[in-house]
Amino acid sequence: MKPAVFDYFTARTVYEAVDALSNAKDAKVLAGGQSLLLEMHLKRLSPDVVVDINQIPELGGMEVQDGVLRVGPLVRHRVFENPRAVPGPLGELFARAVVNIAHPPVRNRGTMAGSFGWAHPASEWCALAVALDTDIELTGPGGIRQVGACDFFTGSFRTVRQPHEVITSLRWPLLSGDTGVGFIEHRRTHFCFAQVAVGATLDISDGMIEGARIGLVNCADRPVRARAAEEVLAGVEAGEVPAGYKLPKGHPFARAGRIAADQDASPIAEPYADIEYRRHAIATVVARTLCQAAADQRSRTDAEKGNWSITDG
Repeated sequence: MKPAVFDYFTARTVYEAVDALSNAKDAKVLAGGQSLLLEMHLKRLSPDVVVDINQIPELGGMEVQDGVLRVGPLVRHRVFENPRAVPGPLGELFARAVVNIAHPPVRNRGTMAGSFGWAHPASEWCALAVALDTDIELTGPGGIRQVGACDFFTGSFRTVRQPHEVITSLRWPLLSGDTGVGFIEHRRTHFCFAQVAVGATLDISDGMIEGARIGLVNCADRPVRARAAEEVLAGVEAGEVPAGYKLPKGHPFARAGRIAADQDASPIAEPYADIEYRRHAIATVVARTLCQAAADQRSRTDAEKGNWSITDG
């Protein structure tokens, strides 16, 4: 199937892109195109103009400044497969999440910012952004504005980005060196979107949880930050992480999982998963992801104390 006829414009600057978007009745931005082009071929989208931003040099880089990672909209998913591409635990969290995104050919072209613009409820990046208070920079005819991730997503495939605006950067706060991170995804088959995925960070000191951040993937019509689950973890003892992450019901991570499923999530029934099953899956994956984050935090603490070392090879 071929897409409907459209005009194609290659922008050389951000303001050329903004101008092209502003002067079109229905225009779409092309960065990686891994979702856009499929929808156009299926004729679920028929834009008048496709504005290609791949020739805008300043949109292709990453930099760290003042404890913030700035990611340009042309940075491809595959960059984050290397945990050393981003400093500290944030790089490890990205590496654990990105391998769940589609397949290598898609990750070679698709972009992180494209996931934000598309706003699929099953997007791994979007849920992490909500959990970590990422800022999205938008450039339009009126200039530049920043929107927090919690305010950016308004529903399934819907955001506050205006049709004439371009995402020009994503700003992620770096994590402290001893923060534990975890990411686990559950899907029906390898080729399906996640039924549920969870990204989490834990800050633990002397066995007590000082802070937790939990992002839920495909648990509502938009990415969800599990604030109720985070609150129940604050100030409690982390406890031991049993082998295989098989937690007793009274463990704080198991309790947080149940609260996330019952209070934070708003799942809908799917052909292969009714709501009861989906809530059970959410509770289980949240608890296991917190276990993974706690184990990661402990390994970082042990490494700092010299109890063990990581070697390449």
